[in-house]
Amino acid sequence: MVATIVHQLTRNLSMEEIEKSGFANYYVDHTIGVWPQAAGGVPFNACEFQVKGDIITDLHEDMAAEQKARSTYDNILRLIKDPDICEPIKFLRAREVVHYQRFGEALRITQDHLNSKNFYAFNPGFDHCESCDN
Repeated sequence: MVATIVHQLTRNLSMEEIEKSGFANYYVDHTIGVWPQAAGGVPFNACEFQVKGDIITDLHEDMAAEQKARSTYDNILRLIKDPDICEPIKFLRAREVVHYQRFGEALRITQDHLNSKNFYAFNPGFDHCESCDN
């Protein structure tokens, strides 16, 4: 959705508008094609997906990712006043809030099923530490 909004906003830019907006360097590499990258210019890559294989760690990472996306949408809404842009961004922001809540529920359910002696001690899916049972 964000890529579509960016495309709609930039597809009819003149060369003068591209230069004045600071969009020239981007234009040289991508013309007006949408290239996913952070606001600072760092291209999107697989490093955006963090996983350790431990359910507790991974759920915390998932929750953090949802919060980071929500705060990005908050920042966009502070900068943009066009309702045609704000409404879809508000939808995306609300979706991040719901995702955060669902991951939080999954974390609570997971924690409820852990042995109290194992709470954060080791990955119950892979490890069984005899010395940790004492």
